[in-house]
Amino acid sequence: DKEKAAKYGMTVAQVFQLIYAKTAETKSSMKLATESKDYDVFVNSAEQASMSRDELSKMTFTYKDPKTGDETEVKLTEVASITEREELSIINREAQTRFINVTAKVAEGHNIGLVGNDVEKVIKNIDVPEGYLIKMGGENEAINDAMSQLMLMLLLAVILIYLVMVAQFQSLLSPFIIMFTIPLAFTGGFLALWLSGNVVSVIALIGFVMLAGVIVNNGIVLVDYVNQLRRQGMAKKDAIIESAKTRLRPVLMTALTTIISMSTMAIGMGRGTEMAQPMAIVVVGGLIYGTLLTLIVVPCLYDAMNREKDMREEDIEVVKDPEDPDLMDDPGTAGSTYAMNQASPKGAAVSGEIPASLFEKTM
Repeated sequence: DKEKAAKYGMTVAQVFQLIYAKTAETKSSMKLATESKDYDVFVNSAEQASMSRDELSKMTFTYKDPKTGDETEVKLTEVASITEREELSIINREAQTRFINVTAKVAEGHNIGLVGNDVEKVIKNIDVPEGYLIKMGGENEAINDAMSQLMLMLLLAVILIYLVMVAQFQSLLSPFIIMFTIPLAFTGGFLALWLSGNVVSVIALIGFVMLAGVIVNNGIVLVDYVNQLRRQGMAKKDAIIESAKTRLRPVLMTALTTIISMSTMAIGMGRGTEMAQPMAIVVVGGLIYGTLLTLIVVPCLYDAMNREKDMREEDIEVVKDPEDPDLMDDPGTAGSTYAMNQASPKGAAVSGEIPASLFEKTM
């Protein structure tokens, strides 16, 4: 009671401090170390050990009369009423807002991400009073943040892979065809997780990021060799068939080296492999599925997206005319005769005359 407390020259804060000094829990004074565990040692006074509601009602404080200077003992019950009810033992605040933590442990055999999604669905259907908010936190929040970061990382990896291949092939179309190997590999990764009874987790997403950088090697080997054969004069379909035959073994060897190296982790052999097992399952499943379909899908896409055009590189050579041995001594002579050999469908040689003005520009 503020008025009664003011009568004795006390404020609410002073009364509270008086009660807190008598009832406050003691802090650990020392630690007792054993071989297995450290124990906190607490020291309580006799008053604190026997403090009860009755003892609290008998508590007194000294009041000094400002006029006479006489000191008297005043009971706490004269300035405050003691009632018993449930209250929070600790008040937590975040950004000046009170909050209460409600914690739960996920039973063994259940995925915390899936359980968190089910809890969030239930929370959305709860009508909370105005000014209150229910928010998921803890490990579920950390997992969701990690998943978001990994999805962004995967998107960035795909973009960078495409840009690197564009610089390598000097083309936008060939890298675009190769990029179709990534969804093929991801399909195999998801199938492997489903068949093994695993779910998409943070570790599994790391496997998908790895898979995006590995599976494109198969497409690069195929498409690059097709372009080489076409530059040498081979028809498009013949070049595709020849590339698939010739590059079959390099593609399989490249994939098998990674598959075999990750197989022990995917099976779960050895200590500590359980944590990284989903990553290995994604990589192995994605490589097996993606490699087999790459040999079929990439040639078909290449045939559908590339026109039947001549990609041969012409080789032009200026030689002396045998009838005029002094011709090349003065290349700028008007009406100089030249012979030009260039790759043609039948390997024919083309000869003719070239004006002196053209020699002046090119020489």
